[in-house]
Amino acid sequence: MKTAPNDAPIPLVLAADGPLRGTVTVPGDKSISHRSLMLGALAVGETVIDGLLEGEDVLATAGALRAMGAEINKTGNRWHVHGVGVGGLLQPETALDMGNSGTSTRLLMGLVASHPLTATFIGDASLSRRPMGRVIEPLSLMGASFAAAPGANARQCLPLTMTGLCPAVPLRYTLPVASAQVKSAILLAGLNTPGETTVIEPVATRDHSERMLAGFGATLRIETAAEGRVITLVGEAELRPQAIIVPGDPSSAAFPLVAALIVPGSEVTIANVGMNPTRAGLVKVLQAMGADISVVQPRTVGGEPVADLHVRHSPLTGIEVPPDDAPSMIDEYPILFVAAAFAQGTTVMRGLEELRVKESDRIAVMAAGLSACGVACTELDDGLRVTGSGGEPVAGGATVAANLDHRIAMSFAILGLHARTPVTVDDARPIATSFPDFLAMMQALGAR
Repeated sequence: MKTAPNDAPIPLVLAADGPLRGTVTVPGDKSISHRSLMLGALAVGETVIDGLLEGEDVLATAGALRAMGAEINKTGNRWHVHGVGVGGLLQPETALDMGNSGTSTRLLMGLVASHPLTATFIGDASLSRRPMGRVIEPLSLMGASFAAAPGANARQCLPLTMTGLCPAVPLRYTLPVASAQVKSAILLAGLNTPGETTVIEPVATRDHSERMLAGFGATLRIETAAEGRVITLVGEAELRPQAIIVPGDPSSAAFPLVAALIVPGSEVTIANVGMNPTRAGLVKVLQAMGADISVVQPRTVGGEPVADLHVRHSPLTGIEVPPDDAPSMIDEYPILFVAAAFAQGTTVMRGLEELRVKESDRIAVMAAGLSACGVACTELDDGLRVTGSGGEPVAGGATVAANLDHRIAMSFAILGLHARTPVTVDDARPIATSFPDFLAMMQALGAR
């Protein structure tokens, strides 16, 4: 991808002159990468991380942790984190720039909440539009305070200045909406809080935080009750450094996966993909639509289930996707919308209110772009209804707006692989936030 002067947008068009073939790997899991850096920064000693995602979002987390006293560096392909211990984070001298990363922002707010320091969180234009109220509420109950910039609106958006409380107040909190970020922020705040901090999730969300907290030596209890999944963390923890191998991100694997399904004759293997049950919803849904996806050599790496995915071009059939599947694949819905565009019949996807407050309003932006490319779709309050082409190429021919959203940009680039007229993504730069090697990987499979 060529650079453009003066931060100008970089348009992107992908095309496929024939089948996509080959074996590829995808970047390390973004969720696990963020958490491994954060918990490594709170452990005493050296945590070693292999396979860390080196996208802009994760690097924003690393930069913020360095600003608060952790030593983080890279040697070869391996990252080393020398932690400061739970309660040992230092006052940052400058604002913490979160770039485009909502995960960095919300989870780091959890860390700061139970430390005696003040931090200002800033971000790019996209992140600065995303409301932070859902994490501000529980962290305020634990004693943290928040101040908006002068003239800021009432949506509780960045920039925000946050002051932690030490000792913080232990909390028992029921999540009003399914959110792994809010759950994780509360648990991270609980690490330096006396007593027990409890999060109740009526709908289970991705459990990377619980797995990794236990691996670092925190004491947790996880129970199933009538009110939902109950996670209790014992505070004032002492974390032990770890050696971590980060599996491939299933959200990134979704793009070559769907590309192989829609381009005739394609056969692709994606190696070393994380298959955590709380993240593997897309594979299950695509298989229900008729996708030929084989889960090969399932194994456990660093406490996380991992497998290779072998996928062949397949005729897809529209289905009604159960709303209960949304938490296990919430980031994959934009590329699922693309898969639905090539299915026979109509696919209905609901229960997706969370997509309205991602890097963009992913329901509205995807609906607009699909319609511009000749795909019949109807925007719903909580989702999208897509009527597919039955495997035929879509019309294409449009320039679609990515709205500074990496997953939107990659989704429409994949759509263009099987379009009668090229599909242009207006700006490919946001892709670097999560998948810096996306174009190189697609070229290795035969796209141009």
